[in-house]
Amino acid sequence: MTAFLLASRTARRYRARTLLAIAGVAVIGALLFDMLLLSRGLLVSFGNLLDRAGFDIRIVGGGGMSLRMPIDDSAPLIEAIRGLPEVERVGAIRIQTAVLSASDGPPVGVTLIGATDAAEGAWTLVSGADLATASSPPTRCPLVIGRPLASRLRMAPGSTVRLTAQPAGFASALPPLDCRVVGVAQFAFGATADDTVATTLDAFHEAVAETDAGSADLIVVASRRDVGPSRAVEAIRRLRPSVRVYSNEQVVEQFNRNGFAYFRQISFVLSSLTMAFAFLLVATLLTVSVNQRLGEIAALRAIGIARARIASMLLWESALLVGAGGLLAVPLGEALAAVLDRILRQMPNLPEQLHFFVFEPRALVIHVVVFVITAVAAAAYPVWLATRLPIAATLRREVIG
Repeated sequence: MTAFLLASRTARRYRARTLLAIAGVAVIGALLFDMLLLSRGLLVSFGNLLDRAGFDIRIVGGGGMSLRMPIDDSAPLIEAIRGLPEVERVGAIRIQTAVLSASDGPPVGVTLIGATDAAEGAWTLVSGADLATASSPPTRCPLVIGRPLASRLRMAPGSTVRLTAQPAGFASALPPLDCRVVGVAQFAFGATADDTVATTLDAFHEAVAETDAGSADLIVVASRRDVGPSRAVEAIRRLRPSVRVYSNEQVVEQFNRNGFAYFRQISFVLSSLTMAFAFLLVATLLTVSVNQRLGEIAALRAIGIARARIASMLLWESALLVGAGGLLAVPLGEALAAVLDRILRQMPNLPEQLHFFVFEPRALVIHVVVFVITAVAAAAYPVWLATRLPIAATLRREVIG
């Protein structure tokens, strides 16, 4: 009889102990799997949001991505970037605080975004049309409004509002602009209480009473697929060394160093604790099992079963307990992660499409490797105990006892 069959028969013989071990390992493994998802979940989700916009390069005037500064003389820079052979598309984004007034409600402060050639991927339409969609008759000031704000103000495509640009820090004397809501959307980085509205750059210039293109707050660039963002970043930096140019990977890395280290540290600490519990659980149960079966193991040794086979049997027992629990841990962890993610995403000012727990193959590979190490480590002491067992003395004790 092989060592695997001996181990499986032992597992079936002690069903209560086996089920207890598998359940314990499954719960502990689910927590470990969740910690692995949490360690990079925000980072992966943030990268997905950046990539979804269709632009892989971002340009700011200074201060980095977390403290953006307007880009002076952005119009000639945009035209120069558009002429680069490494670039496929360029878009400009303006951001301004404003007040939105409906006919049957009080004024509401909003964040106004003016975008050109940059709307694709920045938001997902829920109803209505996009800014680039031609309307008949033409709309002087089309608006795409965030879904939470539309729900709060009871607005839908076709609603008319008045928009007044209101620069932060001083009272505005700018005249209001009559606008029409053409679409309701979910903004990529919009929070659950999102107050964002978007319009065309032409309408934005009219709202802030600008006679020229002004200074863009952000320039987004899509590099050519056969070139890649790295070469495009270098080409843009040569055009104007004073601006800050970041690829999506660099933006993610910057936020990884500054914003997400806390979750990695928590994940590492909790993962270490959960694996320590899994090790102690399996090692304790195997040790108790070996102590209960000392006479049986001594008898197997007495009839010629080699030490290596006994050791292999105990390793298989550990593998069966940890392996079965580890398999159950994955779907259990996914279900638990969905619940925890829904709770954590209720935090204020958090983008709706940002997730704390995100599955990636890397997490599953680490999960399997850690469980293999745990199974081997948990069986180490029981194997040592069984292979060093004095056969004659143990059998004598069993007979006398």
